[in-house]
This record gives sequence, structure tokens and C-alpha cells, in this order.
Amino acid sequence: MIVQEQEAIDKAVEAITGDMGALWITLAAILVFFMQAGFTLLEIGFTRSKNTGNIIMKNVMDLAVGSVMFWALGYGIMYGSDLVGGGFFRSSPSDQGYFFFSADDWYNLFFQTVFCATAATIVSGAIAGRTKFSTYLIFSAILTTIIYPISGSWYWPFDDDAWLNTAGFVDFAGSSVVHAVGGAAALVAAILVGPRIGKYVDGKAQAIPGHNMAFGALGVFILWLGWFGFNGGSQLAWGGDDTIAATSVIINTNLAAAIGAIGALFFTWARYGKADISMTLNGALAGLVGITAGCGAVSAWGALAIGLICGIIVVVSIEFIDKKLKIDDPVGAISVHGVCGFIGTVLIGLFALDGGLLYGGGAKLLWVQTYGSLSYILWAALASFIVLFILKKTIGLRVSEKEEVEGLDLHEHGVEAYPEHISQDK
Repeated sequence: MIVQEQEAIDKAVEAITGDMGALWITLAAILVFFMQAGFTLLEIGFTRSKNTGNIIMKNVMDLAVGSVMFWALGYGIMYGSDLVGGGFFRSSPSDQGYFFFSADDWYNLFFQTVFCATAATIVSGAIAGRTKFSTYLIFSAILTTIIYPISGSWYWPFDDDAWLNTAGFVDFAGSSVVHAVGGAAALVAAILVGPRIGKYVDGKAQAIPGHNMAFGALGVFILWLGWFGFNGGSQLAWGGDDTIAATSVIINTNLAAAIGAIGALFFTWARYGKADISMTLNGALAGLVGITAGCGAVSAWGALAIGLICGIIVVVSIEFIDKKLKIDDPVGAISVHGVCGFIGTVLIGLFALDGGLLYGGGAKLLWVQTYGSLSYILWAALASFIVLFILKKTIGLRVSEKEEVEGLDLHEHGVEAYPEHISQDK
């Protein structure tokens, strides 16, 4: 009798723990969903007012198109049970509910959907102000349906069929799986679309200031908040040891963001003689992106180190890409997400408590982290190039000079986001 009562108690506790975990994942997904507002405000603030409506439309459609396509196909490619092409991606029979998703773990679908939308929207900022809306929609759909899910299947199913998981690769919440993929796609897109008119004069980069730094700052605060769901929710459970682990992840995330902002602030202060606002904001984001891979694998001191390194590197990277490579990225998306996504992933090889070089683990994890992250970057860059090159040769990537000068709001959407008397771009 006592044994039966204990079994009933254990089952009840297990059921409650499972429900709490599902609730935590759902709430975390809602926070990540809200990050789309942060990306929108950040991109609006860092660019010209005449393209505000276009940016809103792109970010809305990233989420809308991504939600439908990931439900219909992307989730099955990423999490299906059957391997295709020797493990290159996955699929599942329709009766298992992965194509046109109809299984019962809806909270996992929602959580993964908002991650997928995040990868897509990274591209938007890097090509703001000069890209055809129709072309962007097509690319966003392909990225969320095929490009992101294929590479995601290499690690996140957390089984022996995921080759990077088997290799010992660590990317807790997606510095490479999400951010480096989005950053690599953004790099290719920015190169193929070309710089904004007036960005480079006689070979020298010209500043094109954003029109609303308040929007940019608010966007960063929203992203910072949403990242607690992005990283904390990736514990994928709540209760007991999982509660301790998830809250530790949240603290590591916050510390990295904070020190990233501080590092960028003082680095630019020493470099420019002024406390640069946009670089400081990007420093916070760099710390967030950098710690996303290792937030569950490093100590608080490791989080501070990763955040500080990324906060400084993002400044150097933005300058190098803008002035040396002459690639026009209005919001710094390539540096924040691509460069810091890679750096943050690799730094786990140094700072991981289990296997890190500085903790006696040797160089094995450092090597795995390096080639694992490079695999994501190379895949995203190659796949994006093929898609965008085809689009460029068919329907075109870029709007006309007249449309770019007068603004995408007017020509792509037939309306201006601001009344004429407060527009700064006339």
C-alpha cells in the first residue's frame, strides 16, 4: 500500500514538474516573441525616417511568414525523426505530425518558431533602406523554411543523430545556430545589395546617422529583456535543479550584456574622445549574443569575460566592415550577430567549466567549437548566396535610385510613417 501511494505521489510530482516546464517554455517564448518589437525599434532608430514603414513591414512579415513556414515545413526539417542525406537534414512521416505540425508538444513548436523568426530578422537591418520588399519576403521565407532548419538539425535535437551534438559541440541557446546563421546571411545580403547611396564617397565611408536614438535605445532594452527568455527558456525545464540552472543562465546573460555595454562605452570613449551611444548599445547586444552559446556552460566570471571581449570586438568589427571592407550595414547586424556569435561560441572552448582550456580540459573543445561555428557560418553564407544571386538575376534585389532617395515607405507601401513636418529626410 505504501509503495503504491509513493508511486502515485511520484507520478503527481512528475506531472506537475512537466507542466511547470511547459509553462516556463511558453512564457520564455512570449518574451522571445516580444524581441521582434525590439529588433523593429532598433532598426528604425538606427536608420532614416523615410524607411520606417518598410522596416515595420519587414519585421512583421519575418514573424508572420516564419510562423507559417516553420509550422508547415521548417520544424519537420529541423526535428524530424528520419535522417536525409546522411544526416544533412531531417524529415518525418505526416502521421507523426511534423509536416503541417499536429503533434501535442505545441509549446516546443512555439518556442522554436520565435527563434527561427529571430534568425530571419537579423538580415533586415543589414540591408535596410535599399532592398525590394518583394525580394526580401521571398528570401525570408526560404531562410525560415530551409536554410535555418537544416543547420539547426545538426545540433539542437540533442540526439546521437545530430552530428555536432555527437562531436561535443556546445551552443546552449544559439550564438551560432541562430545568430551566426543570421549574421552570415546578412553579410552576403549586404554585399550583393550594395551600399546605400552616399555611403561611400571617393572611397571613404560617410556617416548616415539614424533618425531616432530613443527608438534604438528602447529596442535594445526590449531585446535585453527578451533575452532572458531566449537563454533562460533554453534550459527547457523548470523545477528543482532546472530552476537553479535556468536562473543561473539568466544571471550570466545579464552580466554579459552589462559588461558588454561597459566595455564598448570605455573603449569608444578612449578611442573617439566621446562616450558613443550607438556603440554602447551595440556593446550590450554583443555581450548578449556572445554569451548565448555558453550561458549554461560557464561561471559568472566566464560570462563577464565573454561579454567584455564581445563588447570590445564589436566596435572593432563594425569599423573594419564599414571602413576597410566597405560593406554597408546600417545597424551593425553583421558584427553583433555574425562576428560575436562566432566569437562567443569559440570562447566556450576557453571558459567552459567542463572541458574548457582554462579549466584543464585541453584544446579539444576549443577545436570543436571553432569548426562547429564555422560550419554554421559557411552553410548560411553559401545557401544565402545561391538564393540571393538567383533573386538578383531574376527579379532584382535593389530598388531604383529614385525610390531609394525618396524613401521606401512612399514607393513600396504608398504611405509615409511620419507626418511631413517632422520628417528629417526631405
